Amino acid sequence: MATSLQHLSFEKPVYELEEQLELLKNNNSTPEVKDEIRRLRQGVMDLLKQIYATLTPWQTIEVARHADRPQTMDYVEMIFDEFIELHGDKFFGDDPAIRVGWAKMDEYKVMVIGHQKGRNTKERVACHYGSAHPEGYRKAMAKMKLAAKFGLPVICLIDTPGAYPGIAAEERGQSRVIAEAMFEMSVLPTPIICVVIGEGGSGGALGIGVGDKVAMMEHSYYSVISPEGCAGILWKGHEHKDKAAAALKMRSKDLLGFGVIEEVIEEPIGGSHRDPHLAALRLKHYLRNQLKELIKTPTDQLLKERYERFRKFGVFTEKQ
Repeated sequence: MATSLQHLSFEKPVYELEEQLELLKNNNSTPEVKDEIRRLRQGVMDLLKQIYATLTPWQTIEVARHADRPQTMDYVEMIFDEFIELHGDKFFGDDPAIRVGWAKMDEYKVMVIGHQKGRNTKERVACHYGSAHPEGYRKAMAKMKLAAKFGLPVICLIDTPGAYPGIAAEERGQSRVIAEAMFEMSVLPTPIICVVIGEGGSGGALGIGVGDKVAMMEHSYYSVISPEGCAGILWKGHEHKDKAAAALKMRSKDLLGFGVIEEVIEEPIGGSHRDPHLAALRLKHYLRNQLKELIKTPTDQLLKERYERFRKFGVFTEKQ
């Protein structure tokens, strides 16, 4: 993974300690200096623990959008032993914002589908920063059906600010394609695991988000709208994005409490961008555990429980 120069404002004390640490590393010949290096390293870890234990909703959004955060293809490289990419929707073209392919993880053969934002400017422009066009969702649907044909599970990695909102995308049936994708996933006769690894924005996320199990990385978010969009509608200005982020209850711990997701995957101290390999190891552990259980479940029961999982959203009781 390439490393960016992005600094999060609330991590300023951490960066200051890390700068001191780098200076000492160049002159670590004496026992005193080595002791100071150990002390600073521990200080960095303690400070990161303290900061990330008390992130505000908006700070969580900033972490979810961090330029160094692992993306779908990073996880594919770190988690899976083999990956054979598939292209095209057999209708219009190929959308690089959604990557699809056969993969092997230890003894499990699966179909992996995920949003890709791109690492450099050229890739990001090509991927529209992870905002997929209709052909991306058509490609995903076609490959999911192919996986079901061979009786293989589907793993979806969600990381998008939302589906692409341009005129061309609307002309090619953006909203209809997302609705069709959600329906097709609801009746797909094979296990589906969905994980929000970064941003889970609106219909763009739901287009590959209907699964038997839905989880989130600890510092990701999942929401019907972005905080900026919500602030623009409710308070007529993006400067209220902090307030909107808090009101939307879009963090993993909020959604776990609401029953929208089944599990929160713990991230390394300081977020997945600080230790992508440890983040990948924890994601792999989660996927293995879920696959082990789901592949033993009869298809009829799988579909029934998947339907009931989403059907109960919004149901509540009131005290008399």
